[in-house]
Amino acid sequence: MIDLHTHTNNSDGTDSPRELVNKAISIGIKVLGITDHDTTAGWIEATETVRGEISLALGSEISCLTEDGISVHMLGLLFDGEHHEMQVMLEETRDGRLPRMRKMIEKMQAAGIDISMADVEAARPMGATLGRPHLADALVNKGVIKSRDEAFQGMLNNDSIFYVSHAAPTPVEAVRMIRSAGGVAVIAHPFASLRGQILDASNFQELATAGMQGIEVDHRDQNPDERAMLRVIAKELGLVVTGASDYHGNGKLNSLGEYQTSPEQWEKLESLADRRRVVRA
Repeated sequence: MIDLHTHTNNSDGTDSPRELVNKAISIGIKVLGITDHDTTAGWIEATETVRGEISLALGSEISCLTEDGISVHMLGLLFDGEHHEMQVMLEETRDGRLPRMRKMIEKMQAAGIDISMADVEAARPMGATLGRPHLADALVNKGVIKSRDEAFQGMLNNDSIFYVSHAAPTPVEAVRMIRSAGGVAVIAHPFASLRGQILDASNFQELATAGMQGIEVDHRDQNPDERAMLRVIAKELGLVVTGASDYHGNGKLNSLGEYQTSPEQWEKLESLADRRRVVRA
């Protein structure tokens, strides 16, 4: 099994990197992508846990905004973790999350919802990249909603009146930075319409021209028709097709390994990095 998109408690997952790697080993995953939002903070602990046959494709899920304000997530895998410009971009993106969260909370308070920044901080693990899932957890704790999934289908959806974007690179800028750092760029769940606005099929040519190498096709938030369309786009543009769980631990319904990447597609994707950076025991 090859699962290239997962999260730890260094962003909005609930498992530590060590716990995540151990779970992956226990269910027979051979290649695990650890892709916390806008950070590489979990890489060291994950690397220290590797044993047996599992290998790690370390990376990050980079929060992006198109020029017309559509939220896009770009997976960067196998890049140089010490690449200075990449780390600066990740840090600047993380820094934009705090004012964004405050604005979302202000909107909710104005609508009469009992929520505060202190509630969100109480729901966020120490050192984790701040994100909407932590606001969702705070709303669950306060009894406003029942689950993260309910939040992202309603109050925290990209089209919600409470949604606020934050400073972030464009998808093209993120792709170019990933490539500059020697990694591979795969767009995450681009047709996940339940999350709000999505890309148009015409957007993929620009991203491919910028250097994007893959599309995450098999993902629970994309229906069969959307996946079929993405396979056509990937074939037309010569892009790698991936599948992944987008696992977050207890925070979401996604099960580790529920969608996977084929060994052939993974081999092709790995070969496109500027050097072999897969972590093995």
